[in-house]
Amino acid sequence: MTQRFHGKRILVTGATSGIGREGALRIAREGGSIIATGRDEDKLATLRAELPGNNLIVSNDAAAPDTGIKLASILETGRPLDGLWLNAGFAEVADVESIDADFFDRMMAANVRGPVLQMAALADRLADGASVVVTSSTSTYEGSSMASVYAATKAALIALARCWASALGERDIRVNALVPGPIDTEFRSFMTPAFRKQFEADVTSRLALSRVGTAEEAASVALFLLSDDASFVTGAQYAVDGGLVMN
Repeated sequence: MTQRFHGKRILVTGATSGIGREGALRIAREGGSIIATGRDEDKLATLRAELPGNNLIVSNDAAAPDTGIKLASILETGRPLDGLWLNAGFAEVADVESIDADFFDRMMAANVRGPVLQMAALADRLADGASVVVTSSTSTYEGSSMASVYAATKAALIALARCWASALGERDIRVNALVPGPIDTEFRSFMTPAFRKQFEADVTSRLALSRVGTAEEAASVALFLLSDDASFVTGAQYAVDGGLVMN
């Protein structure tokens, strides 16, 4: 196992499941010190058991107005961050006619406002030369009739990443977007089993690789972007989608 993150301090939001969890565990295995966030207390407890030692597992809700302030308070002491992975988010689907203000505000608060407030609070706590990754989604490009608001939130993250890359470039801080496609995680657990089976079969039929990806495969690309291996990559978006969205 390489030690790309030896001596580095990395904050990962939404790290208690899926891609974020796999990434946090691997960063720790590669020598990094992790600050990991999540909302589910049981999952937080499990992650604490899996990440003992020089790691910090904290409860933080990306949808809360004080999400950034709370994270910044944790970082008042200790060395600056070498990496920041803004990964927390969730999905809901609805047809166009069913969307109301609560549906819109709920997803925008977690998926867009949260990362914006987190970046605003943490930018000064990033070390020069640090790397930032934001987790978007191929939903941005798929044009799904049921995922309009979710797709809009993930498109906003790509725009934010490009703007942040410009704003922080003078400090040699890189900002890139991870764009996962169909990955086998708990992310689609809100779907009924029948709908999920149909959805995944339809998506798989459109993939060049004819299979869904794993959380480990998506996390590997995020870790590349967080590491010094991607030292001349910024303002970019990396699709991990088995060929679903070819560009």
